[in-house]
Amino acid sequence: MMPSFRMTTIFVLLAGMILGGSKAQQLIPTFYGNTCPNLTTILGGVLQQAVQSDIRIGAKLIQAHFHDCMVDGCDGSLLLDNDAANGIVSEKDAPPNQMIDVGIVDDIKTALENACPGVVSCADILALGSQIGVSLAGGPTWQVPLGRRDSRTANKDGTSAIPSPFDNFSVMQRKFRDVGLDDSTDLVALSGAHTFGRARCLTFSRRIGTDPTLDPTFSDALAQICPQGGNGSALANLDSSTADDFDNKYYTNLQNNRGLLQTDQTLFSTTNASTVAIVNRFAGSQRDFFGAFVQSMIKMGNISPLVGSNGEIRTNCRRIN
Repeated sequence: MMPSFRMTTIFVLLAGMILGGSKAQQLIPTFYGNTCPNLTTILGGVLQQAVQSDIRIGAKLIQAHFHDCMVDGCDGSLLLDNDAANGIVSEKDAPPNQMIDVGIVDDIKTALENACPGVVSCADILALGSQIGVSLAGGPTWQVPLGRRDSRTANKDGTSAIPSPFDNFSVMQRKFRDVGLDDSTDLVALSGAHTFGRARCLTFSRRIGTDPTLDPTFSDALAQICPQGGNGSALANLDSSTADDFDNKYYTNLQNNRGLLQTDQTLFSTTNASTVAIVNRFAGSQRDFFGAFVQSMIKMGNISPLVGSNGEIRTNCRRIN
């Protein structure tokens, strides 16, 4: 049975946890309490239906939310299509985003526009949709600070700030620091989103048979999915233990040299790295992982949001009003 997104809630005290600055502090979980009181029910209903035909919906949403926030903040810019008339060059065409699937956002936006037109931002759909997607997969539920507005511009060049599966450990840490995230706890906790979802062969196939931090048996299994010269777009589970469940098995995989991406395994296999102890802690306690993940998701969701009169509330997430 699919878990309800109303499962046990982890209540988070927002004071002292949200990034500094007046903009971030204006995001509150009750932002739509009067203007769209059924927001969570509507969005959750769309996702509960969608996950029946695509178990990866939650993973797709959280990836889109993360990639959006890493480029000029959590402003929905990732969702914009090319629009020459308005000078918009889509971020979706940049290499880090070319395989991102945000089609579910259109369905969510349509349902919300029918219920409360012109009220809920696309940036908030990504944030709240990520939380509900995680909880539908058995993960934690938390109160998502809301009130973001949508950007009227995109920044394709800025997508270089998004961590790549080919980044080395120091580059990955720097990219987290550059947006105000911690390069140890936030890095390890947010990487835990790879406890569900899939990755294309081209993102990890170079490790097969060559990387000493990749378990040989696991490497052989991956070679069957991703043979040399095979389809680079073929998919493998990011978590080979419990592929579609949001749990802490991602971290026990790292302890066993079964991290799929180089950027996963390096969290545990980098000698003397501060991340190793955190991986061990999360592997030993799902409760610790869930608690840290919630805090890091809230922190990430507060990277440079547009609030007040900045930006707009798009009626179509693919184009400006």
